[in-house]
Amino acid sequence: MSLCPISYLTRSSRGIMEARPGSTLSIIRSKRVITGNGISPADIIICDGKITSVLPWGRQLPNTGTQLLDVGDLVVMAGIIDPHVHVNEPGRTDWEGYRTATLAAAAGGITTIVDMPLNSLPPTTSVSNFNTKLQAAEGQCYVDVAFWGGVIPDNQVELVPMLHAGVPGFKCFLINSGVPEFPHVSLMDLHTAMAELQGTNSVLLFHAELQESKGSPVTGDPTLYETFLSSRPDRMEVAAVELVADLCLQYKVRCHIVHLSSERSLPIIRRAKKAGAPITVETTHHYLTLSAEHIPPGATYYKCCPPVRGQSNKEALWNALLQGEIDMVVSDHSPCTADLKLLKEGDFLKAWGGISSLQLGLSLFWSSAKVRGFSLPDVSRLLCSNPAKLCSLDNRKGSIKQGYDADLVIWDPDSEFQVQAKNIYHKNKLTPYLGFLLWGEVVATVVQGTLVYHKGKHCPKPTGKQLLIHTVDPPEPSAPYY
Repeated sequence: MSLCPISYLTRSSRGIMEARPGSTLSIIRSKRVITGNGISPADIIICDGKITSVLPWGRQLPNTGTQLLDVGDLVVMAGIIDPHVHVNEPGRTDWEGYRTATLAAAAGGITTIVDMPLNSLPPTTSVSNFNTKLQAAEGQCYVDVAFWGGVIPDNQVELVPMLHAGVPGFKCFLINSGVPEFPHVSLMDLHTAMAELQGTNSVLLFHAELQESKGSPVTGDPTLYETFLSSRPDRMEVAAVELVADLCLQYKVRCHIVHLSSERSLPIIRRAKKAGAPITVETTHHYLTLSAEHIPPGATYYKCCPPVRGQSNKEALWNALLQGEIDMVVSDHSPCTADLKLLKEGDFLKAWGGISSLQLGLSLFWSSAKVRGFSLPDVSRLLCSNPAKLCSLDNRKGSIKQGYDADLVIWDPDSEFQVQAKNIYHKNKLTPYLGFLLWGEVVATVVQGTLVYHKGKHCPKPTGKQLLIHTVDPPEPSAPYY
């Protein structure tokens, strides 16, 4: 077998000792490698950024110029895929940008992010705007990056051309998005868009809240979280999920509910799946970690939409995950500058909504999952392989298999650490998780065979790739896209 040479890397019983970010790896050995539904000792053989084979532990002996990276009993898992990240570049790079977002991703064991079509300027709602975003990301990314398109009123002629350009699907809002350049869609817009997407393998993602036509004016102290919570009740999400489920059954276009927050939506999802709807659903780390009862007055850095709900709702979401009714867990990393959170006023109704957590996702999830009966293979399924399916990357990412990209996270599920601002790579450090004690520390991250992160140090230069994902057959050469 031909192997790619690397520098010699030594080990201790707990893991990597002298790994150098930027190294190109060819053998990774661990006593705990997650493949499929199991954990076993194994050697992962890598060449040209791909996994060439997975062998029993100790089977592969290094040849001349081919040295192994032995991480002891640290867990080796497929790299995490986070399909819900707001990078905000170009246009709002004071909120976040590709360099800082992907530095944070690498430190969190994430090897691929999928960037949302907003809140960048311009939004990714046309081929021209998509090309602008690709240019902005060029040469800045420490992990691989894919890109969602967006559906807004009257851009249906752009959808298939964007699929040909490399977006795997589209995001839309059923309620005000918060930014004027990305307006929400009507029912007629949805019928038009779904008709355009029939026959493709693309997916339509929904921010599932419907504005109440006869909603009562919001009253109460705006510095109290319960006032904000009462302004976005569960029934707004329930009505939206019912609408999406009906459309999904009618058109048989893949549909996905982003950041599901309410347990009351789950029976609708169950019925739709049973009826044959190709519908999936995600929830987020903040809905699984936080609860409304424990949000302090004026703590607007907890604000997100849909809102964090109560403790009993949180436990119901965990149970749905355990039962397989929720397909994946994502960050919905949506940062902004601190001034937009109105910290002095503490006004939940006026503050910008969005929670920063990209770097912390694996640890947030494992800290709660480990005490609720979840296994390490469950972590891989919910954070790696199922997200890969959503964005049509499951033929190359999300699993440790022969022929797949050598995207790996090496982590210690038994290590505890405290979240501190000085260790966060997000551009804006404000997050509700500061001071939290979490389990599951990321030791190293490998993207397409390159060690991009190791214990607080990153690769000297960005090596991540832009992923253009094609869910439709290419057009005939003579046929125009539009």
